[in-house]
Amino acid sequence: MSTLLDKIKLPEGLRELSGDQLARIAREVRQKIIESASKTGGHLASSLGAVELTVALHSTFESPKDKIIWDVGHQAYAHKILTGRLEQIHTLRTKGGLSGFPKPEESPHDAFAVGHASTSISAALGMARARDFNKEDYSVVAVIGDGSLSGGLAFEGINNASTLKTNLVVILNDNEMSISKNVGALANYLVRVSTSNLYVDLRNRIEQVVKKIPGYGVSLFEAAKKLKDRTKHIVLDFKVDVIFEEFGFKYFGPIDGHNIPLIISTLHHAREIKGPVLIHVLTKKGKGYEHAEKEPSRFHGVGPFDPANGQSSTRGQASYTSIFGQTIVKLGERDKKIVGITAAMVDGTGLEEFAKKFPERFFDVGIAEEHAVTFAAGLAISGYRPFVAIYSTFFQRSFDQIIHDVCLQNLPVTFCLDRAGVVGEDGPTHHGLFDLSYLRLIPNMVVMAPKDENELQLMLFTASKHNGPIAVRYPRGGGPGVELETEFKQMEIGKGEIFFKSQIPNPKSKQCMVSIGSMVYPSIEAAKLLEKDGIAVTVINARFVKPLDKDLILKEAESVDKIITVEEGGLEGGFGSAVLELLTEVGINTPVKRIGLPTKFIEQAKRSELLESYGLTAEGIYKQC
Repeated sequence: MSTLLDKIKLPEGLRELSGDQLARIAREVRQKIIESASKTGGHLASSLGAVELTVALHSTFESPKDKIIWDVGHQAYAHKILTGRLEQIHTLRTKGGLSGFPKPEESPHDAFAVGHASTSISAALGMARARDFNKEDYSVVAVIGDGSLSGGLAFEGINNASTLKTNLVVILNDNEMSISKNVGALANYLVRVSTSNLYVDLRNRIEQVVKKIPGYGVSLFEAAKKLKDRTKHIVLDFKVDVIFEEFGFKYFGPIDGHNIPLIISTLHHAREIKGPVLIHVLTKKGKGYEHAEKEPSRFHGVGPFDPANGQSSTRGQASYTSIFGQTIVKLGERDKKIVGITAAMVDGTGLEEFAKKFPERFFDVGIAEEHAVTFAAGLAISGYRPFVAIYSTFFQRSFDQIIHDVCLQNLPVTFCLDRAGVVGEDGPTHHGLFDLSYLRLIPNMVVMAPKDENELQLMLFTASKHNGPIAVRYPRGGGPGVELETEFKQMEIGKGEIFFKSQIPNPKSKQCMVSIGSMVYPSIEAAKLLEKDGIAVTVINARFVKPLDKDLILKEAESVDKIITVEEGGLEGGFGSAVLELLTEVGINTPVKRIGLPTKFIEQAKRSELLESYGLTAEGIYKQC
C-alpha cells in the first residue's frame, strides 16, 4: 500500500506539506517504528513519543546544513526514517544494518554520535561556537529528554552557554511530566504571544527606550522585568522558566509536543532570537501505541514483540540481572545496612523488587553515575553497605569518583556491573569492554566475575561481608542455568578453582586455560575438543581478576607447555594482561595466548553473533589454541 512517506523526497519535502499532511506523515512514521521494533527490538516508547516533534524539526530546519543533535539517541528512530533511511529501517540494530543510535558515518543528517546521556547541549554548544568562528550561518539544535537533564553534564553545558551567549536552540522533550503539568490553551496562547516576531521586536524596542531614560532607565527596566516575571508565575503557577532564564536562556513553553503546527511556529520564532533559547515541549512516552502508553518503562527498551498484544516473542532462562535482583533482596532482609543505588535504571538493573520492599533503603539518583558513586561513599563511611548497580558502559563515567571517593578511603561499596562484555544490538556505545582494564589498576579494588548464576549470588554475599571496595561484573542475558544453592557461603578473596582437568593418558602436550566469568563454560567445551587432538587441558575458573590466585596460576604454569587466558573483555590491560604480568614478574617463560576482544569499538549484532565473530565460543577458543 502506497504511503505519503513513499511519495515525497525526505526530509526537504516535509517543508511543502500542509498541516494535515504532516499529521498523516506522523501516523505513518509511528506505524513504521512499531513494525520495525516489533521485529528487531529497540528503544520504542521514547521514539514513539518524539514523532511529531521530529516531523516539526525537519519541517523547520534544513538538515544536514542545520545541525540536530539528539541526546542519547533513544528518540531518533523517526529522525532516521525522515532522513533517507526509510527503506533500511527494518534492519535497525541488526548485524550490518542501521544503528539504533545517531551515527555520523551512517548519514550526514546524524550530526553527532551518541548513546550515553546528557551530552547533547555541550556538543551542540561546541558546534555552534565553531560555526561562529567560521562566520557561517546555520542553526544548531540540541534535543534532550527530561531524564537526561538530570545529568550534571547537561547543566555544565547550559552554564557555559549562558557565558558564551551564542545562538543555540535547546529543546527539552519532557515525556514524564517530571518538570511541569501546565498544558492547555492558556499556556499555548502565552507561548504563541511570547515567541511572535511582533512581541519579541516590541519587547526589545521597549527595553532600549526605557534604558535610555536619564537617571532611572536601567532600574526602571529591571523593576518592570521583575513585575513581568512575577505576573507570569501567578498566571502559570510555573517556575521552570526562571531556572533557564537565570542561565541566560530565552525560555518558551511548555507546549504540546504532539501539536505539529504549534511546534513549527515556535521553532520558526525561536531560531530568529539571538543567544541561547530553550523550548520546553511536553510529550507522551509511547504515544500512539496503547501498550507502550500504559507501560512506558517496559517499552523503553524491548526485544522483539507481538505488536497485536505487546507481548515479548522471546523466552529464556533466568538472567543474571534477575539473579542479582533476587539476591540483593535476600541480603537486604538479613542486613538492614544494605542500601541499593542505581542511576535511572531501576528495572534494567533488577532493583525493582528491592525498591518495593525497602523503599527507604533504595535510591534512584537519576542519570548521575558520578553522584551515585560519591553518594554511596558517603553512606559507606557512615556505616552502611551500598550496592551500586550500573551498566558497565555507564560505569566508566564515574572513574574519578571510584578512585578518589571510594578506593582512596577503602570504603565498603559494592559495584554491580551489569551488561559487562558484548551487549549486542545496541552496539559500540553500550558494550561493556573496558571495566576489567580500568578497575584492576585501582588500589584497594577487588574485581570478580562469576562463571554462572550460583557463583553470582555467592559473590554478592561475599561482597556484603568485605570491608573494602569490590566490583562484580556479569554479562547480559542468562547463564548456564545451574541450580542455585539455598545457603549462602562466603568465598575467599583472591582464590580460584580448578574446574576441569583432562585425564587422557600420554598427551601430546599439556595446556592450561585460565578463564574468567562468562568464558569458563565455553573454555571447558573447548578443552574437550582439544582432548580429541590428544592435548590435556586444565581449566582454571579464576573468579578474581584482582587479586589473582597467584599460587594456583603459577603452580599450573610450571607444569604445562602453554597457557591460554580467556575473557569477555578488551585484551589491552585486561585479565590476560594481568596473568601475563604475573608470569613475567616471577620469570616463568611458558608461552601465553590471550583470547578476548580486540582494541576496537565492537559493532552491533546479536550477542551470540558477536561472540562467534570474535572467537569467544567453544569452537572459536579451540581454533585459537
